[in-house]
Amino acid sequence: MRDLDGRGLPGVFVLTTEFEGAFALQNQALGFAGAKVFVPHPVQNRTTAELHQMADEAFAAITEALAR
Repeated sequence: MRDLDGRGLPGVFVLTTEFEGAFALQNQALGFAGAKVFVPHPVQNRTTAELHQMADEAFAAITEALAR
């Protein structure tokens, strides 16, 4: 994502809430404050309908982060 950002291509990390701490530490270590959107954890046991709902709910936050 840092490489894409450097090329002027916006990107957004989409992670589950389980990885908030690890994401913050990684950003600090790299010196890169990447755009992010967190979704509920876990995702692996969700139905297709539940995943679609999660995506719908995160869509506005993702597009907003891309526009920044």
